[in-house]
Amino acid sequence: MQSSSQFNAQQNNNSTFGKVVLRIIGLLLSIASLFMLPPIAIGYIYQDGDIKPFIQGFLTLFIFGSFLLYTFRKASSDLNIRSGFIVVGLSWIILGISGAIPLYFDTTLNLSLADSIFESVSALTTTGATILTKLDGLPHSILIYRQLLQWLGGMGIIVLAIAILPMLRIGGMQMFKAETPGPMKDNKLTPRVTETAKMLWYIYLGLTIICALAYYMAGMNLFDAVSHAFATLATGGMSTHDASIAYFNNPLIESICMVFMIIAGINFASHFIAWRSASMRVYLKDTEIKVYISIIIAALFITSLVLIINGSYPSLYESIRHASFQVIAMVTNTGFSTANISTMPMMLPLFLLLLGSIGACAGSTSGGLKLIRLILLYKLSIREFYRLIHPHGKFIIKLDGKIINYRVLDSVSAFILQFMFLLAVFTLLLMTFGEDVLTSSTTALSALANLGPALGDASSNYASLNDSSKWLLSLVMVFGRLEIFTIFILFIPAYWEG
Repeated sequence: MQSSSQFNAQQNNNSTFGKVVLRIIGLLLSIASLFMLPPIAIGYIYQDGDIKPFIQGFLTLFIFGSFLLYTFRKASSDLNIRSGFIVVGLSWIILGISGAIPLYFDTTLNLSLADSIFESVSALTTTGATILTKLDGLPHSILIYRQLLQWLGGMGIIVLAIAILPMLRIGGMQMFKAETPGPMKDNKLTPRVTETAKMLWYIYLGLTIICALAYYMAGMNLFDAVSHAFATLATGGMSTHDASIAYFNNPLIESICMVFMIIAGINFASHFIAWRSASMRVYLKDTEIKVYISIIIAALFITSLVLIINGSYPSLYESIRHASFQVIAMVTNTGFSTANISTMPMMLPLFLLLLGSIGACAGSTSGGLKLIRLILLYKLSIREFYRLIHPHGKFIIKLDGKIINYRVLDSVSAFILQFMFLLAVFTLLLMTFGEDVLTSSTTALSALANLGPALGDASSNYASLNDSSKWLLSLVMVFGRLEIFTIFILFIPAYWEG
């Protein structure tokens, strides 16, 4: 039995932790409110939409966030890993809901609550699935807001907050581990995690600016250039036009988009090291990056060959052009398009979806399983073959000359298993809600991998899905963005014990 002093100590710890959580949520809401200011300015400039919903959203989030920050201003603590999971999980759910405020109250869109939250969560998790149509006629304020949500979610609002947490006397390493993608989460670019977070955001911002300038010089207007740069570096894939990148019908714009999608699909730690060392050797030595490029080349060859054989386009050039774009957009989980993948011949729709579910590199803004996990899973399977041949042998797994810790290997195996388990569960639930098999399986896969494109009734957009499916898929997208463990662990009773 617990003594009264132990019980009181535990109650005090729980109370302190609760206050710290509320303080962090207050910070995140305050940051999120600031991202409603650009749509207000854009709406004022273009005079083509109602900016009142954004003013309401800004005031609601800023006042409530400031209230939490002020009320719990004295709360400070070094979060442990358990605390990090609940803070990050709650933060993404709360931000997804709060981001829906201006979308729900905008009379132009006339969205239901389920639609508003779905659109907000899809943008924040950089999934890129949308229920909106006739984008070309929507107010500029709505369009830029969707792009900003993607950009904010790309590097992660939690990573941004971690750069500020020392000001609140709150440790951020456990939040960093809980939020950042990939199995190698203990690797830091700098001795302090806050400096790491800042450097990641500096690189992210710098690449976004370069991408926007490249788009503008290639022929996009300034609004489209900035909007699509946000979506490209975030690998979100939402566009300001219904036809996506195909709207511009410009090979140079498509080439720029492909280059920056590839860049966004590479571990941002590699970008930092390359920048700091002023050398490209880090890219040439990294096994994951080499596999990443190899998969793109192989998939490009297969896709081009199928399109050429089926005569889908009038020339060899057009076939390779569209194959290149769609392959890179799917591998990087961006979801931009120059053609609807559901109309592509033979096995290409499913082939491209499977590519997208794999994703790009860990530590990138891409979603999916991440290549590093598949590389390690392959090495694990090869090790088992060697063990069958040499039962008494001892075999270690290395990557880029470094021995991989057994805990990382266990984590990879568990992640793959949980991904497949959740995919089956969510598919069955969607079918229970009335969706057909093709729609259920591909939307569940797309949401869990934060991919966006799907087949069946969601091949063009997700508007035709029923509200129950949209609520479920909103949760699935958060599962995918936080790489399953962060949300899944909150449903395990042992997490709440002690």
